[in-house]
Parts: sequence; structure tokens; C-alpha cells
Amino acid sequence: MDNKNERLASGPGLVTKTFGIDMSFNSLEVLNNNSLWISQRKFMIKQKDLIQTTRIGISKAKNIKWRWYLKNSRSVSKRVKGDRTPKSNNHLSL
Repeated sequence: MDNKNERLASGPGLVTKTFGIDMSFNSLEVLNNNSLWISQRKFMIKQKDLIQTTRIGISKAKNIKWRWYLKNSRSVSKRVKGDRTPKSNNHLSL
């Protein structure tokens, strides 16, 4: 996704739009389909790099921490208080 706006993945609606996931995916089997899958990566996420927080925009169980994001990701819709958005790597230094 080089040269794409890094904010395109800053929420579930934008992620599905970015990857072309629509209502037709609702009936897919989780394991046996040719349209959507989860691929294993060769890097490990350290616990200190993973932020766990409460979900946004819900009324029930709103204090349960069922939301996670990578600390260094700029594609986060709402960060934990005090956690600043990292600077972009796309800036020029003079």
C-alpha cells in the first residue's frame, strides 16, 4: 500500500473500504474461501508496542478493553490519552 494515505486504515469502515470488503463477504466460510484469509507474518509484536484500550462508540461493556492498536501506527482513529501519534516517516529533513 505504498503511496496510499496512512489514515485509510484508521477504523473498521475505512479498512473494509480500502480492501474492497463488502456485504458479499458475510456468507464466506472462515477457513475455506478464496477471497479473504489471514497470512502469518515473520515479525513478532512486543507487548510494549501493543496498546490495549476500551472500544469506541458503544454503550454496553464500554469499560472492557477489547480494542488494540500498535503504538507506532499512524492509522489509529483514537489513541489512549497521552499517547501521541508518531511522526510521519515521509517528511523531508533539511
